Amino acid sequence: MTELGEYLRACRARVTAEQVGLPTSGHRRVPGLRREELASLAGVSVDYIVRLEQGRVKSASPAILSALARALELRPDEEEYLLRCATEAGISDQAKPVTPRNQQVTQAIRVLLNSMVNVPALVLGRRMDILAWNKLSAALFTDYSRLPAKRRNHIWLTFLDPEVRGLYANWEQVAQECVAYLRMDAGRYPNDPELARLVGELSLKDPDFRRWWSDHRVRAQRHGRKEFVHAIAGELSLDFQVLDVRGSADQSLLVYTAEPHSPSAQALTFLAGWAATELPARPTEAAGAPRQPGVAPSAGESKDGA
Repeated sequence: MTELGEYLRACRARVTAEQVGLPTSGHRRVPGLRREELASLAGVSVDYIVRLEQGRVKSASPAILSALARALELRPDEEEYLLRCATEAGISDQAKPVTPRNQQVTQAIRVLLNSMVNVPALVLGRRMDILAWNKLSAALFTDYSRLPAKRRNHIWLTFLDPEVRGLYANWEQVAQECVAYLRMDAGRYPNDPELARLVGELSLKDPDFRRWWSDHRVRAQRHGRKEFVHAIAGELSLDFQVLDVRGSADQSLLVYTAEPHSPSAQALTFLAGWAATELPARPTEAAGAPRQPGVAPSAGESKDGA
């Protein structure tokens, strides 16, 4: 079965007949919509749904894929993933996968990071690799400069680093969201060997990751709130925003803020003061990281592919 077929089956299993206004009667052997119910809602034949899930369809129009997305009540990011799966399966030319390119954090972004002294900020790349960071983000999470380059990955740390894992008051929710973010990235670059290696390692070492990865849930990173229990700053409730870095492929700026005058804002200010005296003035860069002539690095940076 293809990724498209597995994703459709997973989405179908999560939608109930009541949810889409269909009558329910009789015993259901499996949860979610039956194939005939999905076919009726999407305006296609049951045989088409069967062949689509089994990977035996040679083409699927954008209109059919959109009809399936509506019937399954998919969010826009989930529909985007559906289209990418169809493209990867060779049955649609929508949203063609692109070839990954090496990522380099520009000097301007490093300067921006260092100017953000009162908010934790990170630059994330593909696979949630941590490409660059400012001092306050290192104080909040971990001193990334002390980690091997291959361990500077947000989801790897969330699952397999005990200290980072223990930061989250609601770790299970955060971890499930991270899995959904990574699955979204997998739809963008399905043949990325580094992503396959990361998924394989996490699946082998953490049963929760293995279970959640098989759920095929996807989500685009946007915004939200996370609760932290920090060893130095105590409890913090921080809002996060994920902003695209224009001109840099697959790079995003992750920024955490606290409500003004709140206890979390006071705790963040305290943590910033601690970081200014306790953390290195200039985090060590990864070997081979780009540097402009005559410009000393300041924000931490990791080489792409970590």
